[in-house]
Amino acid sequence: MTSIASRRAALTAGVTGVFAAALPASAQQASTPQPSGSATGGLPMARPGASGSPDTIRGFSRERLARIKGAMEREAERGSFPGCVTLIARDGEIVHLEAYGHQDAARTRAMPLDAIFLQASMTKPMTSAAAMMLVEEGRMKLGDPITNWMPELRELKVEQRREGQAAEDVALARPVTVQDLLRHTAGFIYANSAPTPRLKELYDQHNIEAREGPITGEEMIRRLGTIPLAHQPGTTFHYSISTDVLGILLERVSGQSLATLFQERLTGPLGMKDTTWFVAPDKRSRLAEAPTTDPQTAPMWRSYRILEDEAGRSYFKGGAGLVSTAQDYFRFAQMIANGGVFEGRRYLAAPVVNYMLSNHTQGMAGSPTASTGPGYGFGLGFGIRLQDGLAVAPGSTGDAMWAGAWGTSFTIDRAEGLVAILMAQGPTARVQTRMLFKNVVYGAMVESKRMPA
Repeated sequence: MTSIASRRAALTAGVTGVFAAALPASAQQASTPQPSGSATGGLPMARPGASGSPDTIRGFSRERLARIKGAMEREAERGSFPGCVTLIARDGEIVHLEAYGHQDAARTRAMPLDAIFLQASMTKPMTSAAAMMLVEEGRMKLGDPITNWMPELRELKVEQRREGQAAEDVALARPVTVQDLLRHTAGFIYANSAPTPRLKELYDQHNIEAREGPITGEEMIRRLGTIPLAHQPGTTFHYSISTDVLGILLERVSGQSLATLFQERLTGPLGMKDTTWFVAPDKRSRLAEAPTTDPQTAPMWRSYRILEDEAGRSYFKGGAGLVSTAQDYFRFAQMIANGGVFEGRRYLAAPVVNYMLSNHTQGMAGSPTASTGPGYGFGLGFGIRLQDGLAVAPGSTGDAMWAGAWGTSFTIDRAEGLVAILMAQGPTARVQTRMLFKNVVYGAMVESKRMPA
């Protein structure tokens, strides 16, 4: 097993050449000219006065945008993360893109705008979008049983638990469907959120999440077929390895590896040049690090083997495996915000995007509160705000968000024309930082599209 120290050494190799092309931290403040086209990947940048006032940019106060610097630097100082990159766009134009703090845990290198971050569960919305592309083409339907392509799961049972009685494994009331995978209602789990010690032990023992080393998709699905579900399909939202199973299913439906499917349909056409499952040696000097003092950093490194090309040896984690940059992920998020189109190319039909960004878990047990805070349901790959109020941060009914265990998060608020992205590596503080970021984003928005100014 590669050690933390050796991985960190690999990340620092060749750093001088990369940072020579990146902006220094001192050049990335709100009061200075905005980043150049090379630093932003050629993305459209809004200009002061775009909304009629020199003090605002697309309805965002320049003065209030400058507050983000203090908020993010305080988080870095308190150890939430070494540094971060923040991006805010409105109506498809970037109004804010800045880097703060340090790229490395030792705090010796300034964070560059093009730093690469582990996305963890921010992989899930992209896998979900790829799935809906295949649905649009008639390759599969949301109501199809997944056993159409995964016969290894035909003998699945459900662990039935009754108070005061021993658990027993019973038959499924109905098959697990493609829609169940997309909305986390299949009955699968993550080991760390297992409702019983027995299920946790089985997931760990069979290396279902590939935490202890490589495991092929075929072997993972075969082992998963021997483990009872935690809930009857379609009854309970339980955040889980469902999207990893979905990724393997997409490979079987399309006849392509998930990496090839993404390259041909999403990351390639969208221009997401740094969004991959494996970080090549020439890009490792741009990887952002998590604090070594964070108790989750070391165990998480073992299961996110981004420095090892495991193609053919282990399944691509459709629910957790990608790395990306703020500029790259903006391209995907803005495509969703635009109703499925970006830079003149259509990826998804507008009604399909609307359907994905609606609540698919109404009336079921469970909720995504642990990730989203209160007031959210779940669509197809995204947490969806159910109504004004209830939530612990501002937003709009129907806004979509998700986040990753390493500390990344995004918000898509179509009512406000907003896309906001936080890229950070700080696992333990991730809920704190994602909610704080939402507060400072909306706190800088002085003109709302939802009501007169």
